[in-house]
Amino acid sequence: MAELGSKGVTAGKIASNVQKKLTRAQEKVLQKLGKADETKDEQFEQCVQNFNKQLSEGTRLQKDLRTYLASVKAMHEASKKLTECLQEVYEPDWPGRDDTNKIAENNDLLWTDFHQKLVDQALLTMDTYLGQFPDIKSRIAKRGRKLVDYDSARHHFEALQTAKKKDETKIAKAEEELVKAQKVFEEMNVDLQEELPSLWNSRVGFYVNTFQSIAGLEENFHKEMSKLNQNLHDVLLGLDKQYSGNAFPVKAQPRKKTKLFARLRKKMSSDSTPAKANKSPSPPPDGSPITSPETKTVNHELEASTLEAPGASIPKSPSQPAEAANAGAEAAGSEAAAGAEASKTEADSGSTSLPAVVVETFPATVNGTVEGGASSERADMPPGFLFKVQAMHDYTATDSDELQLKAGDVVLVIPFENPEEQDEGWLMGVKESDWIQRKELDQCRGVFPENFTERVQ
Repeated sequence: MAELGSKGVTAGKIASNVQKKLTRAQEKVLQKLGKADETKDEQFEQCVQNFNKQLSEGTRLQKDLRTYLASVKAMHEASKKLTECLQEVYEPDWPGRDDTNKIAENNDLLWTDFHQKLVDQALLTMDTYLGQFPDIKSRIAKRGRKLVDYDSARHHFEALQTAKKKDETKIAKAEEELVKAQKVFEEMNVDLQEELPSLWNSRVGFYVNTFQSIAGLEENFHKEMSKLNQNLHDVLLGLDKQYSGNAFPVKAQPRKKTKLFARLRKKMSSDSTPAKANKSPSPPPDGSPITSPETKTVNHELEASTLEAPGASIPKSPSQPAEAANAGAEAAGSEAAAGAEASKTEADSGSTSLPAVVVETFPATVNGTVEGGASSERADMPPGFLFKVQAMHDYTATDSDELQLKAGDVVLVIPFENPEEQDEGWLMGVKESDWIQRKELDQCRGVFPENFTERVQ
């Protein structure tokens, strides 16, 4: 009988819950259709929006913090393997062997302590902070359901009051249910109205504490790690002093295209040979200027020969062709001389009627870099200037087209005239000191290994 009773109670609860869900669904449909009014609280809705935003931000922060911790752990493993490699290659008879082992051990302990403190002071605090959101979220959802129950009870009570045939028993029962629904709703609503603003304001202090903890842990970690690195540097410096004769030289990458300028000069000379063979004609005896083949002068005046009388070039009779020809030649020569003298006089006086010749110049480009453009480069830099580098090591030139570098020299990098001539790991440039003194790019420029320099501008 006890089992039947308990089953009956359970079945009653299920039926009651089903009935509540149906009533709520019906009420929501009526509210959406506009047939029933809905109780709204704009202040509470704003609190709910803040709550959702706070939850979203906290979830993202937790995710990023876990990613950061995973990166710290990965760095710990990488650092551990690197120090283990150093211990393996560090021979027992080298000085500072015990110091390197101790540094490696302290390095491992420092990474482990840093990771654990991040978990304790940041991640666990983050988990505790986010742990309060699920309960509040479920209470907000429950408050929404109780609000629908309250609206439904209110509408039911109002419908009974406005009915033509009033049933006092039903009205009293509906009123009782309305009071009960209102009480439950208001209790939950008051609690949330107090908790949500407080939770929203607490985010500031939480963010401050979390990031202050992370920053402080990082500061201490890097401070201690810098001490270990300094100790390791001192040990390796002592090893280097003892074996100073076995220093590792910095080498440039091998070049495949050597003697760049010699090949360019050879190519230029071969290109200029046909031009030398095609010499320009010798000047005429009268010393008149020679017109360049690229320049064409258009004279809009009539030629002197066309201004002569028709009879000047026609012999008076067939028996005098030679005399007429000689006379015409003499007349033409005298007129040409007069015309040349007149042209000279007009040119000197500046009153010539010939149109002015306008010469347009276009900037040349090398490897896509505009040369001679005032807007694209500074006047105190060589044409095509790209950036500056500073030599970190001495470099002895091994070819005539290479620059001789000393540590500290500043080189102005310029592009290759032919990009195909550039070897991997090599740059073209001119030393800044040479450029300031001489301003002669062709005699000062040269190639140099990039790994011997460091970019400064």
